[in-house]
Amino acid sequence: MDIYQDVVCPVCGCLCDDIEVNVENNRVSKVKNACAMGTTKFLNYNSDRLHSPLMRTNGSQQPSSLEESITRVAEMLVNAKYPVVYGLALSSCEAVKVAVELVEEIGGVIDNQTTVCHGPSVQGFHEVGESTASLGEVRHRADLVVCWGCNPVESHPRHFERYSYTVKGRFRKGKEDRKLIVVDVRNTGTAKIADKFIQLEPNKDYELVNALRTALNHEQIQCETVAGIPVEEIESLAETLRTCEFGALFYGLGASHTAGKGRNIESLGLLVRDLNNWTKFVLMPARGHYNVTGVNQVCAWQTGFPYAVDFSRGYPWYNPGETTFVDILRRKESDASLIIGSDPVAHFPIGVSKYLCSKPLAVIDPSNSMTTMAADIVIPSSFAGIESEGIAYRMDGVTFSMKKVVEPPEKILSDEDVLKLILGKVKALKRLK
Repeated sequence: MDIYQDVVCPVCGCLCDDIEVNVENNRVSKVKNACAMGTTKFLNYNSDRLHSPLMRTNGSQQPSSLEESITRVAEMLVNAKYPVVYGLALSSCEAVKVAVELVEEIGGVIDNQTTVCHGPSVQGFHEVGESTASLGEVRHRADLVVCWGCNPVESHPRHFERYSYTVKGRFRKGKEDRKLIVVDVRNTGTAKIADKFIQLEPNKDYELVNALRTALNHEQIQCETVAGIPVEEIESLAETLRTCEFGALFYGLGASHTAGKGRNIESLGLLVRDLNNWTKFVLMPARGHYNVTGVNQVCAWQTGFPYAVDFSRGYPWYNPGETTFVDILRRKESDASLIIGSDPVAHFPIGVSKYLCSKPLAVIDPSNSMTTMAADIVIPSSFAGIESEGIAYRMDGVTFSMKKVVEPPEKILSDEDVLKLILGKVKALKRLK
């Protein structure tokens, strides 16, 4: 039996790096320190696997060779007028780098899951910047943790015990030395354990944040309640935020996907900026997929933009709402798509999914999904962080090296290697034109 220490968990944006994995006969037999989600992935990643490439022939998917599938995908992309490559939040940063080069070569669009999750967060940061820190600083210094529109007890189960609320740090004893405030529309699992729960009216985040800014700056709020919260409670909350020694505000889709969207995040950024006039305060999105932050980072340092990057003009161009994948499909502009480690058919609006399936569709994915079942070409890949190595970014922008603990099935390559083969074939086909 082989025992791997300090393995990085490839599930959520926490990227817990203290996992111990036991491997027997090339199978994971035991996992220590991981949460339920991490344990489930390590023990069951092999369920419902794709073991050979598939190509649609006469209406049904049939086994194919890797070489033939690579050629078909390359031909599809080269012949398309406006192709889109989408996904990669479950891939390594090395794979993202190759994908960006591929999209530049074919003059298409590269987009990722940010477009349907924290895209509004990115737009908010465009306006006001970001006051941030590492999760290590939060662990050691924060005496106040605010969760706004997020539920880490269920979405990031080890967030509190490793980074924020219950963890013992160099300057904090743990839960007894910290305070947790939750702002949400529902009494979530996180709200139930909070020291203070503020239940606001749905779609009123923007109003509440600006009321807090007003109270923080000792100005009068001209009404009795805001977002269903009495003014006295808002003023008390503002004082709690102002008087902490080190505050960390984590927010989720409950803030970024309600009415206001990017403006909500812009306002939270301004609130944190105001708070830094009195104390130390940081703002951080609670990112979902383990490397969705990495996709944004790699795209940004290669193209200047974090997602929805359009190369059809011969240079990178970015305009969310126009160059985002869902909007391109909604306008019926894309004529071919390559999906990597994502399942848009199951999650996009039904009309958009129907159009996606009506055009040439290729998928690179380790497992079956609704998108692989609808695809014309399917190429199986290995699981990054389990069957292949690579770099990933934690939600705070800190990088981690993922380990390989088992061998992938025979002839199954990583996303990075599959994309390199497609890129090489695309370049060869373009030379022949």
